Amino acid sequence: MKNEKYALGVDIGGTNIKLGIVSSSGKIVFKTMLPTNRRDGPDEVISQLKKGIKSILGKKKYKIKGIGIGAAGSVSSKDGTVSNPPNVPGWKVVNIVKIIKEEFNVSVFIDNDANAAAIGEMLYGVGKNYSSFALITLGTGVGGGLILNNKIFQGITGAAGEIGHISIDHNGRKCNCGAHGCVEAYVGNHYLIDIVKKELLDHKDSKILELINYNTDLLTPIIINQASEADDKYANDVIEKVGYYVGCALSTVANLLEMDTFIIGGGVSAFGRPLIDSIKMTIKKNVLKILKNRINVLQAQLKNDAGVIGAASLIFYNSKLN
Repeated sequence: MKNEKYALGVDIGGTNIKLGIVSSSGKIVFKTMLPTNRRDGPDEVISQLKKGIKSILGKKKYKIKGIGIGAAGSVSSKDGTVSNPPNVPGWKVVNIVKIIKEEFNVSVFIDNDANAAAIGEMLYGVGKNYSSFALITLGTGVGGGLILNNKIFQGITGAAGEIGHISIDHNGRKCNCGAHGCVEAYVGNHYLIDIVKKELLDHKDSKILELINYNTDLLTPIIINQASEADDKYANDVIEKVGYYVGCALSTVANLLEMDTFIIGGGVSAFGRPLIDSIKMTIKKNVLKILKNRINVLQAQLKNDAGVIGAASLIFYNSKLN
């Protein structure tokens, strides 16, 4: 389209850096990825980031308005810094915006990856029909983003929306953050798999075990979903319980903000309708009466492209605000 504008979206993940050129209508016109090499420390991650950007800008003809970056960890969009991202040895505080601006001489915006995903859903996904909603991402960790009156709510330092660290049991499982009972400690991928491995000892007739040939090292959320689709009772119970835990956390968000719309993203959201129904039922049971008949739980629309489209959307979102 003649009036299309373009931005480069960069999603810095634990395993790969995904990059894509995204149009102002939310379409990816070119994408690529390369390994993060996070175990080699922050300098190597930054080197890979620069390498990926050079590669994608050098090959395509699209003139970009800027580079948007989504990253895990504590991100200050105001300062342009990423602090203490998980699983990167030696990374303390790095001003990624300054580094990338100086290297490529373009406009650069950065935000937490879940905030970026929420902005992406607001502009181009299922969230475009709602002025306010909470997005929760269910994956290795549990992230969140809050859209209030068509604007991302970032809090004092940019760390608002950490739904994964709402405690649903203060005497419960210990989370990597140091607190107890965080919803992430029940439904984050590694935690979930750990729980299911132990519970399978009491569910030896589960189709989950058949699917992994009785080798629990092969257990993944995808396997649990496959067993559920084959009508395995235990797998169905696991998904319902995940929905219960997530719903408990989101009911707190609902009551705090008088919010009625929730978008579920991330890999675990592929559990689909059984998960969505369990979340919705749990929220409705635990919210104030005025909200009970208003609760709306939706599956995220951008799915696997949420990271790249969300990162690029930081450029289009901030250009509208400025």
